[in-house]
Amino acid sequence: MRRKIKTRVLYKRTSSLAVTRESVSSLYTFGYGQFRRIFRKIGGLMKERGLIEDVEELLESGHRVYISQGVAVLGVFTLIGAISALGRIIDAVTDPIIASLSDRIAMAIASCAHALGYKPYWFDLSSFHGTTGSEMIKKQNALYSFGSKLSQRSRLFNRLYWEPLNSEGFRKLSYNAVDQKNAELLVPLYANFPKDIPFAGTHVWPAQGAVHGGLKNVANVIPDNWPMGLHLSEGALHTVQTPFAFAGYKMLKGMTKKKTLGMPSGSLLYTGHYVDHELVSNLYEDTEKRRKRIEEGKPLRLLIPVGGAGAGKEMIKELLRYLAPRIEKKDVQVLLNFGDHLNMYEALCKELPELMKGAAVHFDTYEEVEKMALHMDQHLEGVHVFYHQDIFEAVYATNLLMRESDLLLTKPSELSFYPIPKLFLKRVGGHEAYGAIYAAQQGDGTAECETKEEMIGMMEALLSQKELLLAMNRRILQLHKQQVYHGGYEVVKLLTERES
Repeated sequence: MRRKIKTRVLYKRTSSLAVTRESVSSLYTFGYGQFRRIFRKIGGLMKERGLIEDVEELLESGHRVYISQGVAVLGVFTLIGAISALGRIIDAVTDPIIASLSDRIAMAIASCAHALGYKPYWFDLSSFHGTTGSEMIKKQNALYSFGSKLSQRSRLFNRLYWEPLNSEGFRKLSYNAVDQKNAELLVPLYANFPKDIPFAGTHVWPAQGAVHGGLKNVANVIPDNWPMGLHLSEGALHTVQTPFAFAGYKMLKGMTKKKTLGMPSGSLLYTGHYVDHELVSNLYEDTEKRRKRIEEGKPLRLLIPVGGAGAGKEMIKELLRYLAPRIEKKDVQVLLNFGDHLNMYEALCKELPELMKGAAVHFDTYEEVEKMALHMDQHLEGVHVFYHQDIFEAVYATNLLMRESDLLLTKPSELSFYPIPKLFLKRVGGHEAYGAIYAAQQGDGTAECETKEEMIGMMEALLSQKELLLAMNRRILQLHKQQVYHGGYEVVKLLTERES
């Protein structure tokens, strides 16, 4: 009994000291961050004199990086709209420059915020090295990444565990309750934020952390079409991309066996798809060029993003084998974006040596890719592969190439909601199935191709029957007239209107 009492007292004391450590860490980072501009200026002078090669060397050795460069953690990035007067939003902490980004949805909202005249800032929860909250996110991400990779290698694991976990396990309110409690560990990281700052969390964890941290103007930007308790952040304004998701979240459908009243009035809003301003503002022009290429029988341009978990690698390999003679005849052009996953490129080179040997390689040439995307007709033939070590460039290269592509081949992830005809490969996790179902119903994508045979059959149809792609492009224009692709703007407007 005495041992239990002593243990309990020790636990409480240790817990209180852990909170103190987090608070001190946050205050230290804030204080040091105020000197960042001075460090950068000194670094520039030292670089001019040849004392250092890169300004970042001085910053990284001088203090803890507040906004980490190119860290991708399960899309856990938060966008902070710098919308208040006098630039009061963390200007003292970091330069008003967006560092390397990774989360696709957050990038889209940042793009829309910038287009609306605001200056978006980034807050990366994983960058507080050594803090409890940051380490928790890294561990969770590592575990999820392991599960995703294993699901691609083991059909049994995928069928019996991974698919049910991602569709039904994460759907339960009981799962959300655990996450809500874990989010309390993030509170010290928000200590120096103004409480009324407009804050959009592009994953539920930063949104939960913001609410627990006392922030009053928080948007929880929900990514998927399948409603899950996982994505709830009580106290935040929730936004969704589809009417199906709105109805499911409103009634908390399937999230508990007990009777619920659903979500409170005003806590959930349908915004439409979260799409980058650069794609939305050029949608008519890009769709018309796409339609013209199809009508004139030009080579079909296929854009294939390849993920780090190896999702769809076997299907992509089989697809490339099927396309090889058509590539040789110049009927098809292929753009393979490996993002920042060099290992995936190397794996395909070993398995398809002849095809990959003849491919044009674009490694860490983002400016070149920008120019190439503007004049694609002059450059494109055969297979082109892209890789960027910088995570922002790696992800955004897909957006650049998308504008000049005819068909996107992807698993039904965030890209399910983008304004380009889509052929859907097999999902990773049961929740993704509903992204493909939604796109097929909307008419701007195919049904999910769960087998190699389905994929080849669908590809054959798209190559031989141009009315399929023409119909998708017409549907994209119709959806655009309905402002379905304006979700990114709507999230920013919701936050600014709430503040005013």
